[in-house]
Amino acid sequence: MPIEGYFDNFDKLTDAQIQVGLKEMGLTDPMPVQLLHFFQNLLQGDLGVSRRYRTNVPVTDILKTKIPISVELGSLSILVSLLFGLPLGILMANHKGKWPDRIGTAFIVFVQAVPAVVYFLFIQLYGTTLLGVPLLFKESDPLCWILPVFSMALGNTAYYAMWLRRYMVDESTKDYVKLAMAKGVPRSRIMSRHIFRNAMVPLVQYLPTSFLNTVIGSIYIESIYSIPGMGGLLVEVIKKNDNNMVQAIVLLYATVGVIGLLLGDILMTVFDPRISLARKGGMR
Repeated sequence: MPIEGYFDNFDKLTDAQIQVGLKEMGLTDPMPVQLLHFFQNLLQGDLGVSRRYRTNVPVTDILKTKIPISVELGSLSILVSLLFGLPLGILMANHKGKWPDRIGTAFIVFVQAVPAVVYFLFIQLYGTTLLGVPLLFKESDPLCWILPVFSMALGNTAYYAMWLRRYMVDESTKDYVKLAMAKGVPRSRIMSRHIFRNAMVPLVQYLPTSFLNTVIGSIYIESIYSIPGMGGLLVEVIKKNDNNMVQAIVLLYATVGVIGLLLGDILMTVFDPRISLARKGGMR
């Protein structure tokens, strides 16, 4: 029986036909041999073929059409998070204990405490009515990008604001800040050139990793808006038990996660030259 009909008729196959199908897919080989073949194919850019999602279509061909949409969606949401999260954190730190700080804290608590699925659904329900945009995603319509990007940006916006406020408040109590204020240096200059820059050092390490978290978080967003990206694809291939597709997507996420951690460490050295990756024990 051809492989393309193997899974659809699995319940009707005899034991002999099942063994033939498994052998053609290389699943009867010893595990070390299977791993060796997998890594050999991986080095050649071969992630196998889809068995159930799109029968016998190479996985790489499917991902080529899905990855750009998720990357664009994630990049826009990160940009929105930075545009709103960093100014909010600075505003809260500059007005500690006052009404801007209290409003910002309420926003952070709401985003952190309420399950994301709740406000995702409310944004979709009322946002589509308010903006008059279609319920389902349409790539060519710029308005259709607003609600998914805004939904994905909320979590990181709250995170950036919360930690930047904390780091800036901590830095403002340091001796060098007190000395600068005693010398009459304007507070705005101290905040921008010293406190903000030093507070960004620990936060900047999270930026590349947050991109991965955003893409992973888009799994639900892409599903409810029917966005043809990686998130919706992962849900669909899991439902169809397409192991090759699931394996490729998880491997891609893991690779982005490792690269994100590495880029985070590199960015820390850029923001703070006192940190060295080459010298053992390099500290601030």
